[in-house]
Amino acid sequence: MNRNSTSLVAAAIALALYGPGSPAAAQTRSPDAPVEEIVVKGIRGSLEEALEIKRNATGLVDAITAEDVGKFPDKNLAEALQRVPGIVINREFGEGERVSLRGTGTNLTRTLLNGHGLATADWFILDQLNTTRSFNYLMLPTDLIGKVTVHKSSRADLEEGGIGGVIDVETRKPLDLPATTVYGSFSGAWSELSDEFDPQASGLLSWKNDDESFGILVAALRQERNIRRDGVEVLGYFEADSGSGPVQVPSLIGSALFQQERVRTGGNVSLQFRPNDRLDVELSGLVSEFSADNINENFMAWGVRAIGNGGTLTNATIVGDTAVAGRISSLNGGTADFGVVYDAIDRFATATTRNIDLDGLVTFNDRWSLHFDVGYTDAEGNTENQPFVEFGAPATFDYDLRGRAPQVSFLNVDPADPSDMQFIFSSLHEILNDDSETYLYLDLDHRLDRGVWKNLKVGAKYTDHDRELDFNATTYGGFHVPINTLPATAFAGDLTPGDFLDNIESDGTLDRYWQVDRGAVEQILFENLASSSGRVLYPQQTFAVGEKAIGGYVMAELESDRWRGDVGVRFVRTDQTSTGNLIDPDFGEIENPFGNYTPVTVDRDYTDVLPSANFAFDLSDELVLRAAAARVMARPDYTDVAPRTSLNPGALSGTAGNPHLDPYRANQADLSLEWYPENGAGYAAAIFYKDIESFITDQPVEMNFPVQSATAPSLECTPLGPNTFDCPFTINLRSNGGGGRIQGVELAATQPLANGFGFQANYTYADAEADNGDPLPQASEHQFNLTGWFENERLSARLSWTYRSEFFVTFDRTTPLNQEALRSLDAAISYAVTDNVKLTFDGINLTNEEIVQYAGETFRPRAIYDNGRVYFFGVRVAFSDM
Repeated sequence: MNRNSTSLVAAAIALALYGPGSPAAAQTRSPDAPVEEIVVKGIRGSLEEALEIKRNATGLVDAITAEDVGKFPDKNLAEALQRVPGIVINREFGEGERVSLRGTGTNLTRTLLNGHGLATADWFILDQLNTTRSFNYLMLPTDLIGKVTVHKSSRADLEEGGIGGVIDVETRKPLDLPATTVYGSFSGAWSELSDEFDPQASGLLSWKNDDESFGILVAALRQERNIRRDGVEVLGYFEADSGSGPVQVPSLIGSALFQQERVRTGGNVSLQFRPNDRLDVELSGLVSEFSADNINENFMAWGVRAIGNGGTLTNATIVGDTAVAGRISSLNGGTADFGVVYDAIDRFATATTRNIDLDGLVTFNDRWSLHFDVGYTDAEGNTENQPFVEFGAPATFDYDLRGRAPQVSFLNVDPADPSDMQFIFSSLHEILNDDSETYLYLDLDHRLDRGVWKNLKVGAKYTDHDRELDFNATTYGGFHVPINTLPATAFAGDLTPGDFLDNIESDGTLDRYWQVDRGAVEQILFENLASSSGRVLYPQQTFAVGEKAIGGYVMAELESDRWRGDVGVRFVRTDQTSTGNLIDPDFGEIENPFGNYTPVTVDRDYTDVLPSANFAFDLSDELVLRAAAARVMARPDYTDVAPRTSLNPGALSGTAGNPHLDPYRANQADLSLEWYPENGAGYAAAIFYKDIESFITDQPVEMNFPVQSATAPSLECTPLGPNTFDCPFTINLRSNGGGGRIQGVELAATQPLANGFGFQANYTYADAEADNGDPLPQASEHQFNLTGWFENERLSARLSWTYRSEFFVTFDRTTPLNQEALRSLDAAISYAVTDNVKLTFDGINLTNEEIVQYAGETFRPRAIYDNGRVYFFGVRVAFSDM
């Protein structure tokens, strides 16, 4: 076949596969035209690049790449990662924030930025107090990202800290882009429940000189979102007498309205200097700020208080060990103490992540090269002010947990009338969470070329990491008492929205109650703060953890005609210093209204030796077999190793840290077979196994702590002084427990079809269980993704469906928290008006799926949340000078 015939055949194949308007067909050349490189862009181009990364890797790797500058597959990085086999997310507030990989918890996956650690902090108060190692992907806007690599098997030169795996997020470099690249995106986000249309904008400018020795990139963004979440919650269960024996009874049954104003601003700057092929240096900086002010209002039937202080449970309907329906009255037939409580929590919340990094590669000669990376990263997750008001009243109520959502009917309280309640509690706390790390990495690469021995790599690392939580609280007597005679009507505003709970309620679900006037609450509490005793340290929940990690590795890279691999070992020593406060009302060294305390510091260290090996065998030009084995580790959450106690006085429960915890350690093995039948197509089947030596679990212990309140939270509490009671708490003490294993299968397919169509599909089965039979947090047994796409010269469309089966979340208020299967249908469409201008549309949760949670058994509901649909409409403008 001559050259002209070959070209005509190639053109015919392109037309048959992709259609006359496709990018590939548009770039076919005439028979006499010079040979040019064909660059496939758009969805298919990004998938081809991701498959090429996977195919060329030695270990087990998956990747996501941007279709173009500023065009990642999803609006949110966690949402994009859920398309990767083995990765799942949750959407408790409508957006994915954290990822779970291969049946492990969110805290067991390590996230890196350009190969190094990135400090993280949270906007949500419970996450701030938990101070986990779980990375919040809301802090990494996708407009700043070029590529994400998911390492499922370990390498000696890859930073330790992930049992699930390691996710490396890469920003763009100016010398990798065309000489001048200009990008801008302008859109609006419409949230169905809040009925708000919010602006979003981002832009990027990249330039490099003619000889490509120096470049600069600047990117910035601002995104606003007003969100609303409707929920019905059952906050825990407790044991009570039903008249025929002890049963589990709902502690609190509430109708919760969460509203938030989200404003994300950020950007990054990169200066890259590459004067010759011997030196490449990049100085970069990134900042992401997330303003997340929110208010949560919850009108609740207070069963645990009513029965705990002398009330009754009657007419109970029992299913299993639980009173799923009945009538509860507070003291004296519902005329005394409290049977209803209404909480309104207004939070001034922010989260910020920053990083400055100097990265360089020095090539001395054909044999030796040195890579260095030095930098500093810090983050803040603060609730700078938390105006909190609480109202209560005696009550008798009927409840029923059966049906689509829990139902509550108050017999002697009108939820729409604030005058039926009294003002019983207020506070104005401040919670400050700081995270920082200084790091230095050195890697020396020596090219061997001696038979199968191709490279020898040695490296060293030093990191100095600090995590601090400061809790400054107002006291009951010094803050609340001066204003406790105010009527509830002084704080009252409008009623809940007319469509509140429309999508999830049952007949009888409480869907109408009075809301607070947010401005009135803030004015009253801030004026009171200025004239009251102010804030004092809350010692139980104030702590700091410092970690210095010193380590290194040795790794050999091997290669032959039909196989390649790496074998190495990583060493790391962790020096840990935990500082906190031990509460002792009688003998504490420092007086404090929340209990006298003694500061305590605990030092410890541990060393890990982590061997690893990865091999890839080219069985043919299209078929690759991979095998990998490694020992891996993940450090405990900061809150787990802090000498601290977090209390929930309403339920007389809490959690406590343990500075003597050992890290998670595991041995793992992976095997995969991959088939690449054509460019842009790939099929893979993998099996994985993780033998985890020890999980960190809760060991229940009984401890007494002081509680500030006008009346005793329980009959078991004893007076300590004015408005202070000594109460017994059930504390979950963090401890090293037994081991467990995670094993599973991953199947994945990527295939372009004819006429511009194509699809991606993957399925993951993960069997995760502790040795004692307990489920593992965040582990869904089944996960499935299916994405269909179409594109031609003008139109690009993608429709994605995701599914994860039910899973155990955690223990909450001493009871298990489980979640039913989660589904989502999302879409992304763009239309090229010109070569430089595109109209875009994105839709999230198009089928309006709900989050449904339960406590151990499905007949014990825990929560139902409705986040609604979200739509994005916009325009993208991009220019580049090749």
